[in-house]
Order: sequence, then C-alpha cells, then structure tokens
Amino acid sequence: MRQYQLHSADSGLAPELKEVEAPQPGPGEVLVNVKAVSLNYRDLLMCQGQSASSAKAGGTVPASDGAGEVIAVGEGVTRVAVGDRVMGCFFSHWVDGRFDLRYHEAALGGSANGMLSEMVVLPEEGVAKVPDGLSDEEAACFPCAGLTAWYALLERGDLQAGDRVLLLGTGGVSIFGLQIAKAKGAEVWITSSSDAKLERARALGADHTINYRATPDWEKTIWETTEKRGMDHVVEVGGAGTLPKSMAAVAAGGHIALIGVLTGFDPPEATLFPLIARNVRLNGIYVGHRTALERLLAFVEESSMQPVIDRIFPFEDAPSAYDYLNSAKHFGKVVIAVS
Repeated sequence: MRQYQLHSADSGLAPELKEVEAPQPGPGEVLVNVKAVSLNYRDLLMCQGQSASSAKAGGTVPASDGAGEVIAVGEGVTRVAVGDRVMGCFFSHWVDGRFDLRYHEAALGGSANGMLSEMVVLPEEGVAKVPDGLSDEEAACFPCAGLTAWYALLERGDLQAGDRVLLLGTGGVSIFGLQIAKAKGAEVWITSSSDAKLERARALGADHTINYRATPDWEKTIWETTEKRGMDHVVEVGGAGTLPKSMAAVAAGGHIALIGVLTGFDPPEATLFPLIARNVRLNGIYVGHRTALERLLAFVEESSMQPVIDRIFPFEDAPSAYDYLNSAKHFGKVVIAVS
C-alpha cells in the first residue's frame, strides 16, 4: 500500500509518498481503508519544525484527520464492525473527562502515525462512527477543526442562543465556529483580510464582518458598535498577535477560547489586566475528547450541517494540498481524496 511519511527537506520536513507493507490490526484495534484526509494548520507546523512533535517526526505518517471504512478488526473489538464508516479521533485515548498529558503520546499525525495513508490501524476506542449524511470528504473535516470549534463554544464555553461570538479569520476552525454558532442561535462576528471571503461568510449567516486590514483597530470598532458590551465568546486562533485585541473586545464575564498560533509563539505584548477587570474566562483549547466529537456528530446529523470544503486534491498530489493551505487562500477546509 501507499502512504505519506514526513522526511527532511530544505524547508524542514515534507510529505513523501512511500510504498509500505499493509498493516494488520492487533487485539483491540481496527484496520481502516482511508477514503479522505483533511489538513489543519498543525500539519504545516509539523513540517516547519514548530510543533512539539516535529523533532521526532522523521518517518511519521502525517495528518490527524481522516475518514474511511473498517475492513478488519482485531480480537476483542466490539465498538465497530467491518463495513462501518469511521473517522479517527485526534487523541486516540482521550475518551472523555479531563485532559491528561499522556494523551499527547497518541496524537495522530504527531506523536503517533496519522491518516495520510491508504490504510491505517487505530485503537477501537480512537474512532467515531460517521453519520450517514456525510460524504467521506466531509467526514474527514471533523476530528480536529470541527471538534475544536465545538469544544471551545459548547463544551467549555457554554454557548447560549443570543450570545455574541467573534471568529478570527476564515480557516477551518472559524468557519466551523460560524456554522455551529449560527445553528445554536448566536450572533456571529467574523474577521478577514479578504472582502470576497467576508462575502462568503455572510452567505453562511455571519451577522457582522470586519476587514482587519481596512479596519486595523477592529477591537475598538466592536467595542463601540456593541455599546461597550463586547463579545460573549472569542474564538482566538491568532495567538500572541491578536490576543490583546481579543481581550479588548471581550465582554465582562465573557469567554476567550485560546486555540491557535497563527501569528507565532511569542508572548503577547500587552497587559493581562483586562482579563481580571472583566472577570473573563480564558480557556486553552487543544481539540477535544471522543465523547464531545460524538455529541458534535449527533448535532450534525440533527441539523444537517455540512462542512465547507474549499478544494479537494488527489492523493498523489498531497504536497500541493499542503502548499495551498500554506498560501492561506482557502476558505474552510482543504481535503485530500485518498481512494
């Protein structure tokens, strides 16, 4: 079978297509014929040497997010059967409850081999069943980006109808956040440097859009427009470069879900006092557990929500999918069709 592995390149690490022996499931494991994989910003960080797992990634199969069909099961498997459509869970062993650092040891596409392969072996506890209404390409979008948005807003944020939600940018997490928040009856604000992308966001239901290049002090605009109430939830994917603005835009008693590092890993150059003065909750979010993913998928089935896929690349051209994601031209998800 064919699979991609990360190997040294001029810019750090790059996915290389290899021919390897097909794996077999052991006790408690399932063999999945992968149909589709989606990429996340973390996959770029792995290649750039900026992920904690990058140093040991030589030969690692990349990409945390994928979906396919179970084609064999090992001894003792009871959760799924041959023929079931499943997606892999980002953290294979985080089933429910509080996060434990040991879960990092089984993070797909990082500490553990990921999904960019024609077949993969996963622990049975590390898969979730795909709802009938989703294609393989759509299902592959949920394990990281979809779950991250859901976990931030619902599991940790306690999103309520009528809440104001601020989303930064139009990548996978933010667009999932837009769809989920609107379906839950929230008022959504979203930023981008592209008017064309903001128009697409409005078509998906965004109530307010801000071009952050045309309006660099967007946090002041939000504060004044909301009569100094601010945002009940901020899905903060930028990191150090945008966190000060998010703190200035969040409401008293509001919630900031700190998710991404799109602006880098440096500390923020701002006082943290607004968090104290406004009694703000600041939650670090790193995806979520399988039970939350299953709640998300039940919601998806009930609401008929479908992820926004920007482009689908063939398996043989997976490196181009990485390049496209790195270009930041995408709106929503970038997917690789495996088989």
